[in-house]
Amino acid sequence: MPPIARHALLLGPLLGLLALAYLIPFLGVMRWSVTLPEPGLGQYRTALTDPLVLSVLWRTLRICVIVTLISVVAAYLLALVWVRGGPWTQRLVELCILIPFWISVLTRAFGWLALLSNRGLVNSWLIALGVLDEPLTLVRNEFGVILGMVHLLIPFAVFPLATAIRAVDERVLLAARGMGASRARIFWQVFLPMTRPGILGAALLVFVFALGFFITPAILGGGRSVMAAELVYLRIFQSPDWGLGAAVSVILMAGVGLLLAATLRIVRGGAGR
Repeated sequence: MPPIARHALLLGPLLGLLALAYLIPFLGVMRWSVTLPEPGLGQYRTALTDPLVLSVLWRTLRICVIVTLISVVAAYLLALVWVRGGPWTQRLVELCILIPFWISVLTRAFGWLALLSNRGLVNSWLIALGVLDEPLTLVRNEFGVILGMVHLLIPFAVFPLATAIRAVDERVLLAARGMGASRARIFWQVFLPMTRPGILGAALLVFVFALGFFITPAILGGGRSVMAAELVYLRIFQSPDWGLGAAVSVILMAGVGLLLAATLRIVRGGAGR
């Protein structure tokens, strides 16, 4: 059997599963977006001109960018300690990375709600210590949404960053040190650029995950910081306005596709230098 046929035979079941699980449902959503409530592109026009939808899309983009920046920076520091720390430090970091995967998203969201609400532990302790006279509003706003999303997404960003850090050639760092470069200069001009593929991969992973968040913004935002996924849910199940919800979904998917294409072009351009 030719190698191409053998590879196609091996990939066939996986491609079929992906088509059944993702492609066919997405084509159905695309059909809704141009047929409901009547045929045409009216729902896309509404999605791109309606002030409410635009405000939700802008809020989603803003929150996702902030969450991505915070998550990648925190995950980079965590991955650096994980890869280059001592044995006990590595074990501790591994626990910090793995334990969150054992707790459901819903449980973690309600945990943050119990901590940050007006009568939560944080405000109660600060008031009891005399630091505050009245509770801070830490949930049902963008701050609570961002905090909950960062907590969920940092572990996902750690793995590509740790892989990139492990791939750094120690001989390059030793050569830079031998030429008299300081630790700070080695990090910013040698080490950090060598881990750029991991940074881009982690940022893309976090950003795409953040675009689809629903439970955490719904609980910690309290309906005041609605993001795109929650808007789709509201349009599909509560309005109901299936056509507009489908159009917003397709716009998000198109945005993710363009982002993936741009990232691949950047990575390939960097590899070709």
